Amino acid sequence: MDRECVALCAADMGRHASEFVDGVAARGRLPLDYSAGSLRLVDRLIDGLRRGGAGREQVAGPLRGLGAYVGEVLVREAGAVWVDLPPGHMLRSVFAHPVGVRTPDGRVWNPLGRTVNRFEIGPGESLQTYFLTLHGWRPSRTLRGPVRRPGGAPGRGR
Repeated sequence: MDRECVALCAADMGRHASEFVDGVAARGRLPLDYSAGSLRLVDRLIDGLRRGGAGREQVAGPLRGLGAYVGEVLVREAGAVWVDLPPGHMLRSVFAHPVGVRTPDGRVWNPLGRTVNRFEIGPGESLQTYFLTLHGWRPSRTLRGPVRRPGGAPGRGR
């Protein structure tokens, strides 16, 4: 096991999320119930961190907790599972974290990195929208429209 995995491993991410939720609950009554709707509150919490003027390093702990929480929402609501990314794996360098979540369709997502992006970039990186985008993604004929044959006649959809 590499040194980085001692602190951040797939098997421990649920615990990290739970500890974060317990800590937030001890300071105030926030409805962090692992629902997709609670991600709107996570967006607001990150907005508060941004308004506070702290740098990323100063809020690394809360961002990690929020990222673990976002990942747990994916686990509970979208049927995802936490996965360890082996050293040297391409996604590990792209994600900048040793863990991600794999959705039932086989795609691997980066809730920890997306949480950092939300902090650094702002509201355009909404975590609620992130969930809806990846969980609700389905190829749809209605989104692509009908296939057109040469001459403009509609054909059968793909």
